[in-house]
Amino acid sequence: MPDQKLDNLLNLALDATEEEREKSRNLNVGYEKQTRKWEIIVKYSEMGDSVEALLGGSGISVVPLLGGYAIVTLPESMLEEYSRRPQIEFIEKPTRLYFEDLFSKEASCITQVQRDEPGNLQLTGRGVLIGIVDSGVDYRHPAFLTADGKSRILRLWDQSIPGNPPEGYATGTEYTNEEINEALSLSVQEGRRLVPSEDGSGHGTAVLGVAAGSDFSRGAVNRGVAYESDLLVVKMGIPRQDSFPRTTELMQGVDYLVRQAIRLGRPIALNLSFGNNYGSHRGDSLLETYLDNVSGMGKNVICVGMGNNGNDALHTGGKLSPGEIQEIELGVGAFEPTLNVQLWKNYEDEMEIYLENPAGERVGPLFETLGAQRWQAGNTELLIYYGKPAPYHVTQEIYVDFLARDGKRPYVDSGVWKIILAARNIKNGEYFLWLPGGKTLNPGTAFYLPRPQGTLTIPATARGVISVGAYDARQNTYADFSGRGCRALPYPKPDLVAPGVDIYAPRSGGGYASFTGTSFSTPFVTGAAALLMEWGITRRKDPYLYGEKLKAYLRRGAKALQGSEKLPNDLIGWGRLCLESSLPE
Repeated sequence: MPDQKLDNLLNLALDATEEEREKSRNLNVGYEKQTRKWEIIVKYSEMGDSVEALLGGSGISVVPLLGGYAIVTLPESMLEEYSRRPQIEFIEKPTRLYFEDLFSKEASCITQVQRDEPGNLQLTGRGVLIGIVDSGVDYRHPAFLTADGKSRILRLWDQSIPGNPPEGYATGTEYTNEEINEALSLSVQEGRRLVPSEDGSGHGTAVLGVAAGSDFSRGAVNRGVAYESDLLVVKMGIPRQDSFPRTTELMQGVDYLVRQAIRLGRPIALNLSFGNNYGSHRGDSLLETYLDNVSGMGKNVICVGMGNNGNDALHTGGKLSPGEIQEIELGVGAFEPTLNVQLWKNYEDEMEIYLENPAGERVGPLFETLGAQRWQAGNTELLIYYGKPAPYHVTQEIYVDFLARDGKRPYVDSGVWKIILAARNIKNGEYFLWLPGGKTLNPGTAFYLPRPQGTLTIPATARGVISVGAYDARQNTYADFSGRGCRALPYPKPDLVAPGVDIYAPRSGGGYASFTGTSFSTPFVTGAAALLMEWGITRRKDPYLYGEKLKAYLRRGAKALQGSEKLPNDLIGWGRLCLESSLPE
């Protein structure tokens, strides 16, 4: 019997064969084949004992996070017994995260409060921390140096370099400001030996540059928003075959940044420009509830990008009426080795679910029983988990992995697949489907009738974060790639939009380049949040200007876009960022 303390995906992974796990893009995430160990997210009850006593044991590694969450690594053979511990409330497996990338400060009313002129506020971010969890940073880039060539980075935790992790964590190496400055004083080659952390993709360097770049070597031309803020950087990623970071690494990075800010007694604006499509998109996964929880600790604000799935055909949905049958058409492109579909519905709605391959071969109805189901259609194996509600959500997930059966022809059958829903006992009838994001699917793999509403990525779905979409500041129009909110969420998203098209930002290795995506609209809001906290907390105008209060100020100051409908809406939330209007008079 599957363990209902485990999330659906982990239950399915434990039921799947080793071959099925290898074929799937999702099922092996969090599993280390060589050691046969799982890395999992745990929500537990704090009972007065030490975390090690509650969660640890022989062969078990525990990284406690704030608020009753932990990242635990343990042998697969121990999972079933481990979940029976009474203090453990729920366990999730990690999922992959993807980058959200594909004359802006003036448009966001930022330069108006930065100007070094009499009568202006001259906000620079001084006294406020900016933290990012991303792909790292090119710490030698002038954008992150002071006028005298010293690093503005107080701490850099590179999770991918083993050796000296921060206290309380199990992986990576932490570098101090002193070590980074020593590396800067040496030749590039010698400095890299002392602090070998690099930003291979350049994503983190560009994101941090928008939020807080200084570059005194070029005057104020390429300054970021909070260009005198001190910086904290977490580089995600333990080297592994698929190269994508995991939600477990993101959670530990956020935990580290919040703890650092509390230790230093300073406010912090955090930037997260990663996301994924796995989940109900209702804010109820352990990642989302953790962010909600930690957003209330210390004086912080967490800014998250909405993702770039707005004009991709990765999401659809509908409403099934009593007695009705609906068909959802899914195109599968040529040479697709694997894909997965999530169907989320209300548990109170009962329906028969069938799948039909491009040759017209139909399987189903699927069994509404716990445990892995295996069906075969043509050259495709369908590995299915028909879930139940969990302690943290009332929705029901039906997860389908499409796996190639024939090793000589290792591709899912291409063409038009159908997902058929037949009403049995319908009380609400709404349903939602998602394909994986991150540009992991081949061209032609898409829903035939996609729905743009609900294309925001997780964790922009978390209630306590500031969710940021993108617009084109030159045209003053919404950027159609920007993920959108939907009415299925119990609260409106996004909160606002910021410039995200052709953003000039630092390039890893030196110089500057143009970037597009909500990855680069989000740091405008992160930097603006730091300036608000400088005005309120550092300058003592409002010592409570953080968290939800800061979000409210940004919403109030936001401006409508050209042609925007009634605000808030699921495209731009309360409008475009306008920092000057967000400051109280």
